[in-house]
Amino acid sequence: MEKEPITIKGLEKLKNELTFLKEKKRPEIVAAIAEARSHGDLKENAEYHAAKEQQSHNEGRIEQINDIIARANVIDVTKITYDGKIIFGSTVYLENLDTGEKIVYKIVGKDEADLKDKLIYFQSPVGKGLIGKNKNDLVEIKTPAGIKNFEIKDVKYI
Repeated sequence: MEKEPITIKGLEKLKNELTFLKEKKRPEIVAAIAEARSHGDLKENAEYHAAKEQQSHNEGRIEQINDIIARANVIDVTKITYDGKIIFGSTVYLENLDTGEKIVYKIVGKDEADLKDKLIYFQSPVGKGLIGKNKNDLVEIKTPAGIKNFEIKDVKYI
C-alpha cells in the first residue's frame, strides 16, 4: 500500500465528501430503492434499477475515499520553510513568458488536483517542471499542448 501525498485542505475536502455520501446520499438512495420496490415487479422497474445503480456508484466512491484516506501522507506546508523553493503543497506565482499571463498554481496530490481551481498534480508535466525550482527561475516545460515558458515570480507555503 503506497502512501499518497495530500494537503490538509485536500484531506478535509475528502472527509467532508465522505460524510456527505454516508449521512445524506446513502439514506436518500435507500429511500429511493424502498419507494421503487413498493411499485411492484422489479424486473421491469426502471426506477428500482436506477436507484440500485446509484447505490453501487455511491458505495464505490465511499470505498475509494476510505482507501485514499488510509494511504494519505498529509503534508502541512505551513510548517515548512524552504525559502522560495517549490515543493509539494507550494503555491506558485508564475508569469507565462509567451503570453504575459499571470498564473497561480498550488502543487497538490492526485486526488485533489483540479485545473479549473488551479490545483495541479505534482506528477503532471507542469508540476514536475516546477518542483525543485526556485523563485525568479525561468522554466521551460514540455506539455501536451507544446512548450511553455514561465518565470517563477513567487513561492508561498500557505
